[in-house]
Amino acid sequence: MKKLTLLFLVIGLFSCKKEEVYGPLKLKNGQEVELLVDHRYGSDKDILLKFPEKELAGAALVGFDQREVGYTYRVKAKFHNDDNPPQDDSAYSFIFSRIVSKEQYKGNESFDVQLIVSYVPGGPVIRLNKTGNDYFFNYDKVQLTYANSTVQSQLEEIYQNALEVRTNGQKAQLPKWKAIKATVTHDPQKFGKAYLVQKIEFTL
Repeated sequence: MKKLTLLFLVIGLFSCKKEEVYGPLKLKNGQEVELLVDHRYGSDKDILLKFPEKELAGAALVGFDQREVGYTYRVKAKFHNDDNPPQDDSAYSFIFSRIVSKEQYKGNESFDVQLIVSYVPGGPVIRLNKTGNDYFFNYDKVQLTYANSTVQSQLEEIYQNALEVRTNGQKAQLPKWKAIKATVTHDPQKFGKAYLVQKIEFTL
């Protein structure tokens, strides 16, 4: 009888033990949540929010390959905690599960994207590529079209410097600017595929 009582006591203690939670939102490993994904992919305002509270998610969304610029999404994702994350990487992430809703952005508000970002380790990188006569931003996921010939010339200058830096990578050559900010809108002619660059600002 005493052994049986002890067994029930042990089972009770284990069942009462709280599951461990992680991150700023105190989520359980594998817990499914709903996230709000912004229409401004790769921009300064591309912020991931937890729905319905609309509070900062505090981790990146992984595996959402269907995402198109210019659309706001609500998605389901599972929180993941890595006990041994790679060096200089976050232990927290959200693994994409499915789309709940998708809504096209109807406004014409401009926003900023940074064409130079810094990684640790690795240093500053120019996020601009070119295929044929077309410029692309952030690993070729978004095309950058241009509002005028001045912007076109600036994009070409940035791309040429990017080529020079990549060619001399072993010499640790840096971009000739500290920062490049492009002010963009969604391109109505290529909506969901391109940003229309209105102006570019350089920081030396």
